[in-house]
Amino acid sequence: MATPLTADRLLKALRDEGLEVHEYRDWRTHNRNSKGPWGPVNGVMIHHTVTKGTDSSVELCYEGHAALPGPLCHGVIDKAGAVHMVGHGRANHAGLGDSDVLRAVVDESALPPDNEADTDGNRHFYGFECINLGDGEDPWPEAQKLAIEKVSAAICRAHGWTQRSVIGHLEWQPGKIDPRGFTMDSIRGRIAKRLDAKPDGPASKPPATYEPFPGADFFRSGRVSKIITAMGKRLVAEGCGRYEEGPSPDWTEADRKSYAAWQRELGYSGDDADGIPGKTSWDKLRVPNV
Repeated sequence: MATPLTADRLLKALRDEGLEVHEYRDWRTHNRNSKGPWGPVNGVMIHHTVTKGTDSSVELCYEGHAALPGPLCHGVIDKAGAVHMVGHGRANHAGLGDSDVLRAVVDESALPPDNEADTDGNRHFYGFECINLGDGEDPWPEAQKLAIEKVSAAICRAHGWTQRSVIGHLEWQPGKIDPRGFTMDSIRGRIAKRLDAKPDGPASKPPATYEPFPGADFFRSGRVSKIITAMGKRLVAEGCGRYEEGPSPDWTEADRKSYAAWQRELGYSGDDADGIPGKTSWDKLRVPNV
């Protein structure tokens, strides 16, 4: 038994294992804690999504659906092996399962058949959904299986557990088949080998590349720069940090017309291109990710 990892510790454990991890929306505070306790935690549970497509699968696991509110897991493992964090705390992924299975997980012993549904699993397990149709035909790329191995090992390593603390949904709740396409024994074997070695360390990032500054040519007439455009839009949106109720008394009509032309050049129209510095709706801006 263990106290759940904080969001920061969980994120660090996953990244220290060499995983690519993405934080989705407000995952750190997205949970079902109002419906029941989260913890003590005893293991990791692996699922498949019965969906395809990363973006839609991640959104579904975050939002849930009419019959089952999200989050539907703590993280989503995509086909390329990236992990998308969608919740932290109690999540609707395990449901009711077999108390004998939970006891075996706690004892880290061989699993008995799951023939009862008498124990709240959402309280006791970290859950990871893996993007797969679950039809027995949709392939499991090696990168995805490696990520399942690493996710499980990272959490086991953080809690001091062995590979026997990792189970599939099909080993917990009668009638479930996920994950379908590989055996949990094969994954546990991989996890055991990984736990015998040191973690891979944070995934390396490609070195940042910068264009050399072109000098005066950078400001030549007609040049379009995403960075300068983004700066300009931010300055317009914030009123250049000088005006709260409008321009100063020495703001001339010529100034207004010139400023309005610049606003239109940046893509504004209507009231947002009136030639008067001031607040505009940030939601209307389309600032490049620079």
